[in-house]
Amino acid sequence: MRLLVLGGTGFVGRAVVDEARTRGHHITVLNRGHRPEPAGVTALVGDRTAPGGLTALDHGTWDAVVDTWSAAPHAVRDAAKALTGRAGHYTYVSSRSVYADGGPVPLTEDAPVVDASPDAGDDVEYAAAKRGGELAATQSFHGPVLLARAGLILGPHEDVGRLPWWLNRLAKGGPTLAPGPRDLPLQYIDARDLAAFVLDAAAAGRTGAYNVVSEPGHTTMGELLETATEITGGRAELRWTEPDAILAAGIAQWTELPIWLAPGYDHSFMHGGDVSRAIAAGLRARPVRETVADTWAWLQSIGGTAPHRPDRPPVGLDPAKEAGILF
Repeated sequence: MRLLVLGGTGFVGRAVVDEARTRGHHITVLNRGHRPEPAGVTALVGDRTAPGGLTALDHGTWDAVVDTWSAAPHAVRDAAKALTGRAGHYTYVSSRSVYADGGPVPLTEDAPVVDASPDAGDDVEYAAAKRGGELAATQSFHGPVLLARAGLILGPHEDVGRLPWWLNRLAKGGPTLAPGPRDLPLQYIDARDLAAFVLDAAAAGRTGAYNVVSEPGHTTMGELLETATEITGGRAELRWTEPDAILAAGIAQWTELPIWLAPGYDHSFMHGGDVSRAIAAGLRARPVRETVADTWAWLQSIGGTAPHRPDRPPVGLDPAKEAGILF
């Protein structure tokens, strides 16, 4: 395919470019040029937030477009309009955050979504930005549109810091707070599996919304942390702690203890999504050991400090706070 990736140097966009390269696709990327361009691509420079930022796209045609934008929806709207008639298929990498709180779980693609606008500005919150991006793509691109609603995304080149934080903490060793229960089921997607799905779906001309995460219970908190402990050298002593004790200590789930959510509605929302539609369309999730091992190898290759997106808050638990609950 002749593929256009809007972005292409970050986490998910990079995974799409890498997967497309292995398939022999002809790849064009458009971004602000702040990071080195991927090897083997045609690189175009443009700032989607600035007037004339899409000028570089004035010439050219593509079989498929992959758009990973997660800020103001009008950037998706403008790109979708500009590419109408010159691209055969448009994929917008969205998020399961678009679903409205309180909806019935497990959440299917037909669950209620948050209110949003395709014309929203820069002050829109994440869920509304992603839903606005969906509306922008479907309303402004006059052709087939796929909405890939990803959940928790892990894997090499992660720039939010969730799995990298755990890997570095476990590598440090010693008594380590392990949020329970140990058999708590987790649902996530490796960025490389997300990339494979969207490229397959584009080639097949699929349309509509898909929950693109592993099946619920693909792994557990226990398997994730025990595998990560082994891979990082076996120096950590996991001390499994009940959720009530963690929350009573004022430790924030999801942010101070990345990936983890205490049992309850929030956990069911994040880790219990219905993915039957994506599975039927070919989604496959690699084993958790492969995701952990490859992320650790990548993290070591860059000196142990993962890049961090400026639009995401830092994650991780302060050592003193961890010690306060362990000792």
